[in-house]
Amino acid sequence: MSENIGHFIHEVLKEDLGRGDLFERLVKKDFSVKAVIVAKDKGVFSGEIYAKEICRIFDIKYKILIKDAQIFKEGEVLFELEGDYTKLLKIERTLLNILQHSCGIATNTATYVKELENIDIAILDTRKTRPLLRNFEKYSVRNGGAKNHRMGLDDTLMLKDTHLKYIQESDLKSFIKLARKNIPWTAKIEIECEDVLFAKTAMCSGADIIMCDNMEVRDIKEVVAFRDEYYPNVLLEGSGRITKEKALIYAQSGVDAISIGSLIHQAVWLDLSMKML
Repeated sequence: MSENIGHFIHEVLKEDLGRGDLFERLVKKDFSVKAVIVAKDKGVFSGEIYAKEICRIFDIKYKILIKDAQIFKEGEVLFELEGDYTKLLKIERTLLNILQHSCGIATNTATYVKELENIDIAILDTRKTRPLLRNFEKYSVRNGGAKNHRMGLDDTLMLKDTHLKYIQESDLKSFIKLARKNIPWTAKIEIECEDVLFAKTAMCSGADIIMCDNMEVRDIKEVVAFRDEYYPNVLLEGSGRITKEKALIYAQSGVDAISIGSLIHQAVWLDLSMKML
């Protein structure tokens, strides 16, 4: 994990620094300065491990005054930094971009978690992440109190509508049997279902997880009742345009989890800034 973070940080810095900071050419003699990262919004903090890696790469001393998943207030000092003047200037935008983006996702996620805090249900993200930012954005979701859905195509076999178009319902059981022989023993099989009848068929065919996709709550409750009576070990997931306003009624339907793409793609950056002392 640390190796992946280091590579990520190097690539982000390369994007911003290019062939070098032009301002550095104008500083005849570098000197040590202190700076702070200040919150101009309130929210849930995220990005600690990335910030530490940036400081390590540039040999900047730091004191983190807050930890991942902790709440901060507007005006609060989150970091104290000390290092060469030119180095602090080089990392300023990269550091702030990472923290603002990560805190935004964590804060947005936490609002869903708060809404459903009295219900025993898993709140999941999705694969709707920005290219090359999946590990980073899913880390931010965890700091907001939710859980990750699959990280990629390699850790769960999910049969969506685009897969099922070429798998006949009558062949679904044999397809799942074939899959069991070819995927890792620990990998689960999830099937996306858009109606009650197919959800029942998928359970009968041997699926581990049923995604109730874009179903009405009344239909999900029917799926839940069928599962509880005949297939109690099957997990049920509600999905499909579940907004913050609708999250509660879907969570109360009896499913084990709800997946919400907007945890990430509707998150708004928080306002943080670096101030030289």
